[in-house]
Amino acid sequence: MSHRTRQLKVGALARVEGEGALRVVIDEDRVDRVELRIYEPPRFFEAFLRGRAYTEPPDITARICGICPVAYQTSACNALEQVCGIELDPPLADLRRLSYCGEWIASHSLHILLLHIPDFLGYPDAITLAADHRDLVEQGLAVKKAGNALLEFIGGRAIHPVNVRVGGFYAVPARTDFAPITAHLRHAHECAVNTARRAAGFEFPDVELECELLAVTAPDRYAIERGELCTSGGLRFPANDFPTHVVERQVAHSTALYAELDGMRYLTGPLARYTLNSRQLSPSVRGLATEIGLGDECRNPYRSILVRAVEVVYAIEEALALIARYERPERAAVPVEPRAGTGHGVSEAPRGLLYHRYDLGDDGIIRAADIVPPTSQNQAALEEDLRRAVSANLDLDDAALTALCECVIRNHDPCISCSAHFLDLDVVRR
Repeated sequence: MSHRTRQLKVGALARVEGEGALRVVIDEDRVDRVELRIYEPPRFFEAFLRGRAYTEPPDITARICGICPVAYQTSACNALEQVCGIELDPPLADLRRLSYCGEWIASHSLHILLLHIPDFLGYPDAITLAADHRDLVEQGLAVKKAGNALLEFIGGRAIHPVNVRVGGFYAVPARTDFAPITAHLRHAHECAVNTARRAAGFEFPDVELECELLAVTAPDRYAIERGELCTSGGLRFPANDFPTHVVERQVAHSTALYAELDGMRYLTGPLARYTLNSRQLSPSVRGLATEIGLGDECRNPYRSILVRAVEVVYAIEEALALIARYERPERAAVPVEPRAGTGHGVSEAPRGLLYHRYDLGDDGIIRAADIVPPTSQNQAALEEDLRRAVSANLDLDDAALTALCECVIRNHDPCISCSAHFLDLDVVRR
């Protein structure tokens, strides 16, 4: 009897952000190896930050990602404001949360429409999808446009905003300036609700992830821009303790570091946020979640599209609520003087928990920096999800099984450029 080995390969993953590949080795009826091969070159941002002034990370780290720059700015500001011992004035804190809502709206709608929906409706991309489902694509683009408009309004531009600084903003809008943005958001709300209801009609395989979940949480709101950390196992800890619980390691097949939570693989992102925080959603959004088939928890990665759709609606409603009570702050920023120490900051990027740490000297110069993005935290859980999917579908031919693997990866919406981290290099001279 011959021994059969199958190998599935994807040289360049489609409909994900960044450059990555996939390799799966099947030995008879056993999955021997699963590798999400992140080959995008390391980008060395932590090295860039060393020797820079404490005022610079919001502008520098925003360049790590063109899809979620506000997340990088916010986690950076949270860490630096912590070490410098300042808190934002409440109106400035609200404005920061409002900006983050814009990013959630823009990023989630991009993923739902352009990257994820084609998998459920059997199209290779959103361009061919638009030929048969023009209304769906137009509504998705309208939501994306509203998120971009909000980002540009507060941040100065939609990609890599320039109005954010440690302690607040360089300039703040007048209350009357919000009228056009409000109109955008109200139209987007209708479109986002329609998209959520449409997605509820998709067919979802009946699977659940069994790993630990980790997300930022807050007692009085659905956590986005700040909070403490919480796990599905009941552990709670502040951002300062993140390095105690989360340890990174390097693997040969990826330029992104792997992360483990107290020695376990874990998942961060929409499923973790929703499962740990769904009771903090507004009553109207919880009603929509129930209507489209979500309970208090969701561990099915295929149904992550529903969670993202619900979070879009929440972000729009939260943005409208923040605008309705907005009063122009008396000052655009709280004065921030540097001091020696270490600051830790977390926030919830659309794809999950984003951690920053900065070691400052008393001169305000950064001595060391550490950034742990969500996709690198999710790699181990994503590969285990792939392993389970392949093991359960070994009867499929190689082409169908490979296509399934790509769908599994897109469920998690990896941001590969963000995750390309630091590469240890040994130079041996003889």
